[in-house]
Amino acid sequence: MGRIGTIGPVRILIKIGITAVALWVATLLIDGIAVEGDTTGRRVLTLLGVAIIFGLINAIIKPIVKTLGCAFYVLTLGLIGLIVNALLMLLTGELAQRLDLPFDVDGFWPAFWGAIVVAVVGWILNVLVGGKDDDD
Repeated sequence: MGRIGTIGPVRILIKIGITAVALWVATLLIDGIAVEGDTTGRRVLTLLGVAIIFGLINAIIKPIVKTLGCAFYVLTLGLIGLIVNALLMLLTGELAQRLDLPFDVDGFWPAFWGAIVVAVVGWILNVLVGGKDDDD
């Protein structure tokens, strides 16, 4: 009680912000992931838009893939999840491009490492903010 993130709409906005920051960190650390824009405001709006796309993809597609690929998760002790996350990051980059958002993921390996960075940074920020993270 009293923790940030317990109110539905506020929690969603916080998660979008955390994801946007995590994506920004990935653009700083990983060659092959980039956000473009002529102003800081444009880049921030792009990251927020990409964070929404990334969140929707993870909310809709990831559970389906996990359910259908349950045996692969068990056989690989969950390591297939890294590949799934990379493919979801690639899909995010592709959808962002199709929506004219200047966010680019240049291939599998940048997506692989970027997905790891986004997951780790997102986890750290969630811990610092104090929100529940039981739905990931």
